[in-house]
Amino acid sequence: MEERFRRLIFIPIAAVLCFMIGYQYVCPAESNSCNSRREEIGLFEQYSSLRTEQQLDEDLTDVTAFTLNFTELDLDKHVNFDIRGDDVMVFLHIQKTGGTTFGLHLVKNMQLEQPCECTPGQRKCTCYRPGKSESWLFSRFSTGWSCGVHADWTELTSCVPVVMNRRNKNNSQKRKWNFHYITMLRDPVSRYLSEWKHVQRGATWKTALHLCEGRPPSQDELPACYSGEDWTGVTLADFMNCPSNLANNRQVRMLADLSLVGCYNMSSMNELERGRLLLASAKANLRNMAFFGLTEYQQKTQYLFERTFDLRFIRPFTQINSTRAASVGINKKVQWRIEGLNALDVELYEYAKELFLQRYQYNRQKQHREERLRRRQERQRLHRTYLAELLRLGRDEEEEDMKVLGTTEDYNSQVVRW
Repeated sequence: MEERFRRLIFIPIAAVLCFMIGYQYVCPAESNSCNSRREEIGLFEQYSSLRTEQQLDEDLTDVTAFTLNFTELDLDKHVNFDIRGDDVMVFLHIQKTGGTTFGLHLVKNMQLEQPCECTPGQRKCTCYRPGKSESWLFSRFSTGWSCGVHADWTELTSCVPVVMNRRNKNNSQKRKWNFHYITMLRDPVSRYLSEWKHVQRGATWKTALHLCEGRPPSQDELPACYSGEDWTGVTLADFMNCPSNLANNRQVRMLADLSLVGCYNMSSMNELERGRLLLASAKANLRNMAFFGLTEYQQKTQYLFERTFDLRFIRPFTQINSTRAASVGINKKVQWRIEGLNALDVELYEYAKELFLQRYQYNRQKQHREERLRRRQERQRLHRTYLAELLRLGRDEEEEDMKVLGTTEDYNSQVVRW
């Protein structure tokens, strides 16, 4: 009777184990397709997450027609960011590229062991490493404009190490910092119109230093576009007609090594050679940065940042297309004029956009491979558990049979003796 009971109970146990393995094939690990609800997030959040995935992949068909060849090293950007050690994230903030929004994400929207402390009414937040009074982030909203207002690549690379060592003056030995530069780029025409509207409202950035090789540009090297305190009310035509307007090709200038072209000395070489060197330098610096995002691709920017640094944001990025630049109506002739004034920026942006989308596609494919590997390993683990349980039950049944056989033999031997 007991033997029959053990045989009967073996059947449902084996069925349950088979169901568990089958479930992993139909509803693999990290899949939400079989969950009617989750405890930590509601239906709205699940729908939002699904929509985000769809938005991320909606233009995968567009990004397959790539024209530039990048190495795997260019595409597989991953930083083992040691927030407790000597790693410092340096944000190069180019005007009117959505840098303010992205900078606020860094200080107010990050999932950190020790979140940044932001006091209402103050522009700067305290972003210390866990257990240390030392900042891991070098940006406008953490350390302030420590290297000047909207410092460019030339300024930051020479200034940031000095500032960090000065802040770490209690340490007698100079630290070997690991600086990870990040930035945001934007479509050149939209960025240019946005800067014009900003200047039209009174912005000047007059406190910017523009340091290069240890000195600011002279008045002759960088003449002012206006007289007076600011350029309030400037028309688009006047804005475009100033040859020394730093809005022209701003993204290339701020990402390039200006020392390669004699800084702001325009007489050091002809304009064509200067532009070629600046563009090549900006492309190389952008490609070698730890990360850059594009204003026009907010969800993909968030995704690539999280993949690069293995850090997570609390809330998803939102795409806002109703900007001041978008509200400016210009005809084709004006658009061509702006593109001509920003020809270097236009080429840089096309380069950056393709690199960005190739990185995105590479990371999505890599993530899918990682998820398939995890699912396969989970199935193998369940299969091993299933086999081990079958073997255990088989051994138990065999031992029980041996016990029954031994009892029968003892009984028979006793009958013979009698």
